[in-house]
Amino acid sequence: MLRILNTKISLKHKPFIIAEMSGNHNQSLDRALEIVKAASEAGAHALKLQTYTADSLTLDISEGEFFIKDKNSQWQGKSLYELYKQAYTPWDWHKPIMDYAKKLNLLCFSSPFDGKAVDFLEDLKTPAYKIASFENGHLPLIKKVLSTGKPVIISTGMASLAELDETVKIILESDNNNFALLKCTSNYPATPKNSNILTIPHMRDLFKCEVGLSDHTPGLGASIAAVSHGASIIEKHFTLSRKDGGVDSAFSLEPDEMNKLV
Repeated sequence: MLRILNTKISLKHKPFIIAEMSGNHNQSLDRALEIVKAASEAGAHALKLQTYTADSLTLDISEGEFFIKDKNSQWQGKSLYELYKQAYTPWDWHKPIMDYAKKLNLLCFSSPFDGKAVDFLEDLKTPAYKIASFENGHLPLIKKVLSTGKPVIISTGMASLAELDETVKIILESDNNNFALLKCTSNYPATPKNSNILTIPHMRDLFKCEVGLSDHTPGLGASIAAVSHGASIIEKHFTLSRKDGGVDSAFSLEPDEMNKLV
């Protein structure tokens, strides 16, 4: 069982639904607060942010590995720096977003991408942490998060089974084993065909922890199927309206869809 404050997450409870704001605020704090309200009204149990800056993640270079050339990517033609600059949540927005979520009885936590972000989130008294797929092998970051004693949810995209085993061993060797893993396919958007949700019961058996799905597919099908295979957590990107655009809008749920999922 995973516990986040007074919330219990297990197969004995209803699936825990996380609305991921990501960059769908489109660089408007007012819109970000509207997303918080819409997530609460839709019945989501938690809202998740991401805590980084473009400068903390990458270099301001527009060529080679720093430029997105994949024609299947909705971000094709952008540099990584441009993408992260567009998608990041300004750090001075975190407190008003978290305060508003708390007012609406909505859990709110974030994915830190470096130690400085963890220190910042600790000052805001975050109730939990999420480790993004691209950071699940960042063992110093994971150790720092574990040292806070807060619950930790880790997405598993990009990781081999051996890498996941190393991460879980570090968790179990710490004083904080209040954790869960999320099956994740790190395509944006992903397809139901390559979501491989049959991994979920295997991960549950192998690592003896709560397992869920970080779902980048459009629609509800993969998430609902994942629950039938033992997912106790579902994380979906969330927006007010896909037609408003935004870095993650193509694979984000709108409020009525989030409500149907819940």
